Amino acid sequence: MSPATPLPGAGAPATVALLTDKYELTMASAARAAGNADVPCVFEVYTRSLPPGRRYGVVAGTGRFLDLLDDFRFPPGIVTWLVESGVVSESMAPWLADYRFAGDIDGHREGEVFSPDTPVLTVRGSFAECVLLETLLLSVLNHDTAIASAAARMVVAAGDRPCLEMGSRRTHEAAAVAAARAAYIAGFAGTSNLEAGLRYGIPTIGTSAHAFTLLHRSEREAFEAQLACMGTETTLLVDTYDTLEGVRTAIEVAGPKLRAVRLDSGDFSELAHRVRALLDELGATDTRITVTSDLDEYAIAALTAAPVDAYGVGTSLVTGSGAPTAGFVYKLVERDGEPVAKRSLHKASRGGAKTVSRLYAADGTAVADVVRPAGHTAARPDRERLLSVPLVRGGAKVAETPLAEAREHRARSVAELPPQARVTSRGEVALDVIREGWGDALAAP
Repeated sequence: MSPATPLPGAGAPATVALLTDKYELTMASAARAAGNADVPCVFEVYTRSLPPGRRYGVVAGTGRFLDLLDDFRFPPGIVTWLVESGVVSESMAPWLADYRFAGDIDGHREGEVFSPDTPVLTVRGSFAECVLLETLLLSVLNHDTAIASAAARMVVAAGDRPCLEMGSRRTHEAAAVAAARAAYIAGFAGTSNLEAGLRYGIPTIGTSAHAFTLLHRSEREAFEAQLACMGTETTLLVDTYDTLEGVRTAIEVAGPKLRAVRLDSGDFSELAHRVRALLDELGATDTRITVTSDLDEYAIAALTAAPVDAYGVGTSLVTGSGAPTAGFVYKLVERDGEPVAKRSLHKASRGGAKTVSRLYAADGTAVADVVRPAGHTAARPDRERLLSVPLVRGGAKVAETPLAEAREHRARSVAELPPQARVTSRGEVALDVIREGWGDALAAP
């Protein structure tokens, strides 16, 4: 297969193992040539800091990565292309053809709150087999964790009112599915993305856009057509023309049992009150109000006093403005049982494998994350919870968290944070990070 030969499945990866950076393979190839490829190593995934103003992060994407790990292989045609392209040497071909990750992985549960500068995932194995996983692992965790962390803040701001994910058209088609999954873990009630609904069992939502209203000669005709198809359990979009007239028409056509109306423009703080009053006047006291249109956690919090029943969130959830990267890095911290660390300015790392526990006050409120050298036991076992759990042993997945369980764990993990951590305004990191048991200078950058 020549470098110019199209790979099978145009538009989809020929193998997930190619969803990587070239230098992962060149490092593995050079390490094999030098005789260092099989040295036992420990890599850790962590972020040096949270995005500005964020008080905590929420881990997501672990389950997706473990599913992809099962398919991390180099088929014969791919190996040939890598050799012919000069990415790896001919002598590397047999090793790639037989590649299977055979190491161990431990990490935070999906839905777990995390602090900066604490490992959320630990990968153990030979240097070559571990280094190949870096790009894919970071790609998945950085994206999904960024979405989940933003979504969790929105859910807290919304209180008992549901948040609905509808950001598919604002991101890459594959990222949209992953975003819906991460948002659901973080507490969103549903998604507009059908693939996410099919693949992950997430409730799907959606009825019509302004185009459907404009298709008809009048708003009334549009509402009649939608109701004839979907019944009164649907949501009517009432702001294509005049919003209050749209509400009147909706109730005239559907009757007072209409499930909901949707507002997609205007000053929601003022408009929602007017729409609620009109719905009540028309006898539609149970008809709900859903608002959409570039909402974020701050806009949601500002609507706390408004009679809004649900929030549809898209752009601010799935784009960099609302969900900046989690900033995770993948660093070698141990080589053949000895700690190693970078000394680079502003990018120093902490050597040695670690464990992380969450420390609680007597009332059950989380107060700090405690980082210790791997193997050290908790000094306060009655007040600590070990955050890392076994995920992979000998290359085989040993833990699988159902989406519903990850969602429940997120709710518990956020609920145990101190009250100041759950306010919507920007603020300091929620939990202190305490380091215990470090006698080696490598512990501190």
